[in-house]
Amino acid sequence: MLKAFFIHQYARLRARLHTPMSECIFCKIVNNEMPATVVYRDEQVTAFRDIHPAAPTHILIVPNRHIDSVNALTAEDESLAGRLLTVAGQLAVREGIAETGYRIVTNTGPHGGQTVFHLHVHLIGGQPMRHPMG
Repeated sequence: MLKAFFIHQYARLRARLHTPMSECIFCKIVNNEMPATVVYRDEQVTAFRDIHPAAPTHILIVPNRHIDSVNALTAEDESLAGRLLTVAGQLAVREGIAETGYRIVTNTGPHGGQTVFHLHVHLIGGQPMRHPMG
């Protein structure tokens, strides 16, 4: 637990320094330069299992093109943003969590909990979610 805390704090510090795209861990996963358990890939998005899962199912869905966060989306990105959610729904069915329910989360900025500055959607499920969030 303590190790995860320090990893999270380190990631926050790196995020404040705005890691260049060439060092972006998600870009490296998309480009097969770093290992990950990829569960889905198409021309727009890649989905892989989170290495620090918050629930039995915890999948990250990222655009293949580097976009820092929701704040960097433009009108031209509307179909891509929709694709992230569509893939999340498809994966929920495949993972067997669609019937019981799941959570989709996108953190934006340091106060929103974003630690990797590459837009990503968390698909979390397989257990009852706690409420309220935040």
